[in-house]
Amino acid sequence: MRLSLRYRLLIPLALLLLGDAVATAWAARNAARHAERQLALQQWAVARALTEPPFFPLTETILKKMQHLSGAEFLFTHPAMPPQSTFPPPLPPPPDDVPTTEHPQADDEPVLGPPVVVARQEYRCLRLPLTPPHPNAGGNLYIFYPESLRQTAVADAVRPLLILGGIGGLLAVGLAYGFGSQLVRRVRDLDAHTRLIAAGDFRPMPLPPRHDELGDLCNAVNVMACQLAEFQQALQHSERLKVLGQFSGGLAHQLRNAAAGAKLAIELFLAENPHADPEPLQVALRQLARIETNVRQFLALGKPPGTVREPCDLGQLIDQSVSLLKPQAQHLGTQLVWERPTPPLLLSGDPTALAHLLSNVIGNAVEAAGPGGTVAITAQHRGSEIHIDVSDTGPGPPPAIAANLFDPFVSGKEQGIGLGLAVAKQAAEAHGGTIHWQRRNERTIFTIQLPA
Repeated sequence: MRLSLRYRLLIPLALLLLGDAVATAWAARNAARHAERQLALQQWAVARALTEPPFFPLTETILKKMQHLSGAEFLFTHPAMPPQSTFPPPLPPPPDDVPTTEHPQADDEPVLGPPVVVARQEYRCLRLPLTPPHPNAGGNLYIFYPESLRQTAVADAVRPLLILGGIGGLLAVGLAYGFGSQLVRRVRDLDAHTRLIAAGDFRPMPLPPRHDELGDLCNAVNVMACQLAEFQQALQHSERLKVLGQFSGGLAHQLRNAAAGAKLAIELFLAENPHADPEPLQVALRQLARIETNVRQFLALGKPPGTVREPCDLGQLIDQSVSLLKPQAQHLGTQLVWERPTPPLLLSGDPTALAHLLSNVIGNAVEAAGPGGTVAITAQHRGSEIHIDVSDTGPGPPPAIAANLFDPFVSGKEQGIGLGLAVAKQAAEAHGGTIHWQRRNERTIFTIQLPA
C-alpha cells in the first residue's frame, strides 16, 4: 500500500502525541487530586481551630469570620442551645445522614466529606462532634464547603496542563503538517523535473533557498542534466558525422568526376581558342575549384586528422589566404586589412589543414562584413601560443544558431552548407588548439589559438 511521505512523518508524531495525551491526563489527574487535598487540608485546619484548644465559643460572629477566611458555610447545633449558622434565614435543618468525622491522623488522607444538598446548592459536608472541655460540648459543628468552589479549584489546577498539552499538540501537528507538506512539495517538484529530463528537457531546475539534503539532491540532478545534455550533444554530433561519412563517399565521387570533367572541357576550350574572352571561363574555373575545395572539406570532416607534421609559418599561410580572398573582397566592396608581423609565426602542423582553417574563417568574415564592411586580421605570439584574431563589422551570427556555430550543417547564410567553421574547429583541435568567437565593440571576433 502506498503511503505518502507526509503521513509517514505524521504517524510517528501522532504516536508521540498519544503518549503526550496520556501523560497530560495523568498529570491532570494528579493535579486535581493535589488541589482537592489542599482544600481538604485547609478545611481541616479551620476545623481544628474551632474544635481544639484554645477553645472559642461557637457564636455567630466567630462562624462568620471563619466563613470569610475559608469560603465555607458553618452550622452549629446543640440540644440545649439555639443553632448558630452562616446560612441566611431560614436556617436549613442539619443533615442527619452525614456521619460524624474524626480528625485525620498524620498518615490519614484528609477528605472534604460526602456531598449534600442544602438550599438547592451542593456542598461537601464535615460533621464534627464537640466534646469536653469544649465550651459547646454536646453539640455538632457542620462545615459545608461549596462544590462549585471545589470544582473551580480543581479546574484551575488542571486547566493549564490541558491547555499547554492541547495547544502544544495542535501546534506540533500543524508544524509537522506544514513541514511535511513543504517537503512533499519539494520532492514532487524534483520528481516533475526528473520527468522533464527523461523527456529530453535538460534545463537546470532552480535551487531551493535552504541548504539541506534536498538542496544537494537538486544540485546533483542539475549536474546530471548538464552531463546528459553534453552527452546528447556529443551523440548528435557523432551521429551527424557518421551519416556524413556514409553519405560523403558516393557524393564526393560524383561531384569530383563532374567537376574534373567540366574543368577539362574548359581548359581544352581555352587551349583550342586562344583569342576567346577568358574571363567568363576563368570565373567558371574558380567556381569549379571552389566545388573541389568544398568536396575536400566534406571528405575531411569527421575523419581522423592527418599525421602530416612539418614546420609552417602561419604568417605565410595567412598571406596566401588573403591573396586568394582579395578578389572576392574587392567584388563585394569589403576592405581586407592584414599586416604580416616581422617575426615568423612558426609551428609544426599540416599546412593543407591550416590553410583550410584560415581560408574558412577569413572567407566567412568577408561574407559576413558585406559591402562597405571591414575585415581585420592580426596574429601575434602570446607566451607559448600563437593567437590569430579575425574580426569583421558584420551583424554577427543569428541568435538561433550562435550556440551551435561550429556544428556541421549549421549556417546563417541562405545558401551556406555549414561546413567551413566545422572544418576549422576540427583542424584547430587536431593541432592542439582552440577556436572561439565573441561580439565586442560592434564587431564579431574569431580567435584561433595554436601552440607555437
